Amino acid sequence: MGTILCNGQILVDGKLVKKDILIEGTNVSRIADSIEEAGHEVLDAAGKLIVPGFIDMHVHLREPGFEAKETIATGTASAARGGFTTVACMPNTRPVIDTPETVRLILQKAKEEGSARVLPMGAITVRELGQELTDMAALKEAGVIAVSDDGVGVQSSKMMKDAMKVATSLGLPVVAHCEDDSLVEGGCVHEGVFSEKHGLKGIPSEAESIHVGRDILLAEATGAHYHVCHISTAESVRLVREAKQRGVRVTAEVCPHHLLLCDEDIPGPDANYKMNPPLRSRRDRQALLQGLKDGTIDMIVTDHAPHTAEEKGRGIELAPFGIVGLETAFPLLYTKLVLTGEFTLQEIVDRMTRVPAEVFNLPWGALEEGKSADIAVIDLETEKEVNPETFASKGRNTPFTGWKLKGWPVLTMLEGRIVWQAEEMNSEGARQ
Repeated sequence: MGTILCNGQILVDGKLVKKDILIEGTNVSRIADSIEEAGHEVLDAAGKLIVPGFIDMHVHLREPGFEAKETIATGTASAARGGFTTVACMPNTRPVIDTPETVRLILQKAKEEGSARVLPMGAITVRELGQELTDMAALKEAGVIAVSDDGVGVQSSKMMKDAMKVATSLGLPVVAHCEDDSLVEGGCVHEGVFSEKHGLKGIPSEAESIHVGRDILLAEATGAHYHVCHISTAESVRLVREAKQRGVRVTAEVCPHHLLLCDEDIPGPDANYKMNPPLRSRRDRQALLQGLKDGTIDMIVTDHAPHTAEEKGRGIELAPFGIVGLETAFPLLYTKLVLTGEFTLQEIVDRMTRVPAEVFNLPWGALEEGKSADIAVIDLETEKEVNPETFASKGRNTPFTGWKLKGWPVLTMLEGRIVWQAEEMNSEGARQ
């Protein structure tokens, strides 16, 4: 016995087409105009959008070490609520993901408690201190899909070049947090309109773009697959665009908050607007939108970074960087970019499914017969306010509280298993 999702709409060449989908076991077995019930369980998708489960290649699950902020269980529950079936977890945990034992711990926890597939990223350097390379071969054997010192930039050019050589020999992408520490010096927001108005130490755009330029040259020299984390500046976009035109193997990701907000939108010294990289200028935001549109930026990620209310309550200068994003990502993008006409629905869905799968050589990200039944069902019509108190995540730190959005996921399936289901999605009324 399988499950039929009936009366839903899927994207076919950018157009919404009504289809039924039969899931048997862990795979999609059939997609057709109409499928006979034949003893299968039937779920009525009632005109809702059915897409491949979203893939987020940049998430902080915080476990091990920071379970007060998030756990693998709560983080993946949050992912499922947002329509994500695959998440890559960053290595800045405690202990850092720099040994095979920690990789195996995360994979075992995810298997036992996870509501989404978890792909660990291993650290580039031991304890992310930038002084000694990790045993990347052992990390890969244990299950990492890339290496990153996310949270800090690798300051030494030689260390980064050596890392790229080793990673390339192993077929591992190098995923870089780009930040020159000597230019940051205690900054808490972007060096621009907001920092000047409030007398705050700013983080200049070149703190990021200098590392992007350096790493592109190193990737060109080593042949590495170099991936830019949470790109945020116009200069970084230009450098990536030029590198791609030269044939350098560079890819990039961008977050919803950088696409939708700039430093002029920050209402006051509210730590829920504090993230790293910070909200940049209006010009930077426009460059990010254009970069995503023309393919310079490959994919959208959340950089989901939960913190406790106590930590975020310390004020914008002392609070940690980061906001949560898994449960609001698609509604934000659909409401603010698709419904406004800046992007098509197909473009946004592709950059959250097909493209990250292609970039990182993952076998998911497509809604096709014979493929894994990783599926998100989305209500494109109902408008709801963002209410952090309803989040599955432990984190409540979002700048989007109260925003009225459409495009909320109502059902998520991982390998044919329902891992999140809203009350409005049930088997009653099928075929009406």
